[in-house]
Order: sequence, then structure tokens, then C-alpha cells
Amino acid sequence: MGEQEEEEKKVMIMMIGVIGAGQMGSGIAQLGAVSGSDVYLVDKDPGALQTAKTSISDSIQRFVTKGQLSKDVGINALARLKYTSNLEDLRAADIVIEAIVESEDVKKKLFAELDKIVKGSAILASNTSSISITRIASATNRPHQVIGMHFMNPPPIMKLVEIIRGANTSDETFNATKRLAERFGKTVVCSQDYSGFIVNRILMPMINEAFHALYTGVATKEDIDVGMKLGTNQPMGPLQLADFIGLDICLSILKVLQAGLGDIKYAPCPLLVQYVDAGRLGKKRGIGVYSYHKSPKQSSRL
Repeated sequence: MGEQEEEEKKVMIMMIGVIGAGQMGSGIAQLGAVSGSDVYLVDKDPGALQTAKTSISDSIQRFVTKGQLSKDVGINALARLKYTSNLEDLRAADIVIEAIVESEDVKKKLFAELDKIVKGSAILASNTSSISITRIASATNRPHQVIGMHFMNPPPIMKLVEIIRGANTSDETFNATKRLAERFGKTVVCSQDYSGFIVNRILMPMINEAFHALYTGVATKEDIDVGMKLGTNQPMGPLQLADFIGLDICLSILKVLQAGLGDIKYAPCPLLVQYVDAGRLGKKRGIGVYSYHKSPKQSSRL
């Protein structure tokens, strides 16, 4: 019992750093603050930080209004959140969770920089949805303290966290990360460090096949989505889900799957590639497979 308590002390996570103030990063930061940790949300863009601050405040208010959080918990969570553009503010963090662009080169550059800044005992986690944790860890001098912590979108609502161990990830790092995810109220599944892990290894080929069905004229986008929603009891169809995820992200993950697993079945559908080339990236851009621009008539009724 004494040894277990000693391990818990060594890996106790009190301060969390989150890098990337987009929807994923701000949602992870919110989870950390609500769970009782001090959180620094880092982004080089001050505008993104301001947007995240408003988004987190509104989200916590909705949880309070629905009775899913007490008012005191909400107020205390907001007080624990700090917003900064300076990575140096993460020196005292016990864990840093990266939620930036899905690019191996960009992530490795960031992890190499973090390795020099954060304290020696800190865990470095990536929210990557498909990139090798082992390769990301190779950019650091602490590969045993690097792990994948893949949240689903949006993090405050979705119940799953996918944890991925790199080739050198220690048991101590894994156990601490798992406990943190459970403290966030999440269910944990564990994946080996293969391209796409569990969720996207299965999800992305389905989305890609939906694009092929649209591309070859099997059915309209609406019928493809309604067929999959009602025929397989999914909350949204694969094309709508792709828009929600971001078509550029779907394309990036498929490329990682094809390169990492060496199978032609993961080759992105030409229609998906064309949409991304045209800037039709999904809901975040107002147009993807579907258009999300509101007509003047719709706007006037809201």
C-alpha cells in the first residue's frame, strides 16, 4: 500500500497545460478546470484565446443552467483557467496536453521545445487522432513520459478518451494519464501505437466509403446520411460527421492510415480531396458536403 501511495504522489496532476485554443483544446482545458486543476491554455493567437475564453464560459454556463454542474463548481473552474501565448508559463505543469494541427512535423517541433521548458517529471500528451506517439516521443529526451490522450469532439460532452502508449511509455505515465481521464469523468480505451489507433482506424474508412458512394452516384448525400443514421442507429450520417470533424482533418488522417498501414483501401476518395482543395472544409468554413450559411430569412427568425 505504501508503494502505491508513493507512486500516486509522484504522478499527482495538479496543474495542466493545454496547447491549442481551438474547439478541442478549449474543451480539454474546460475539463481540467472543472475537475479541480489549475489550467493554462496556450495559443500564439490572442484572438483564438479570447474566443476560447468566451466559448468555455458559455459552455460552463450551459452545464450550470441544465443542473449538470453546481454554480460554485462553475465559478471556481473559470477562476482556475489562465490564458497565455507564452509557453514558458508551463514550466510548473504536471502534464501538458497538445491539441494543435494534425501534422507530425509541427507536433515534433513543439514537443522538442516543451521538453526543454517543462519540469523533468512532467508528462507530455498528444491529442493526435492518428499520428505515431513513438515518433512524436522521439523528438524529446523523455520518451517514457510521452503518451497519446485522444479526446473525442466535443471533449466536455463525449464520454471517451483513447489512450495510446508509445514504444517507450512507462507504466507510471500510463497510469497517471488514465487516472486523469477518469477524473475528467471519461471512459478509457487503450490502443497500440498503430496508425489511426482504434476509433479512426474504423471510422475514417466508413467516411471515405460514404464519399465514394457520393462520388460514384450511388445516392444523394442526404440519402447516404439518412440511410446510415436510421439503418445503423448512428446519431449523424458519415458525410455530416465528416463536415463536423473537418474534411481537411479526415483527409489528413486517411493519408496517415495509408502511409502507416501501406494499404490502398485507405486511399482518400478523389471527391474528398477535391473538396479540401476547394476550401470546402466543413462546418468550420460554412461549407463542406453541406452548406451551413444561414439565409437572411433564417437569420431574421433567430
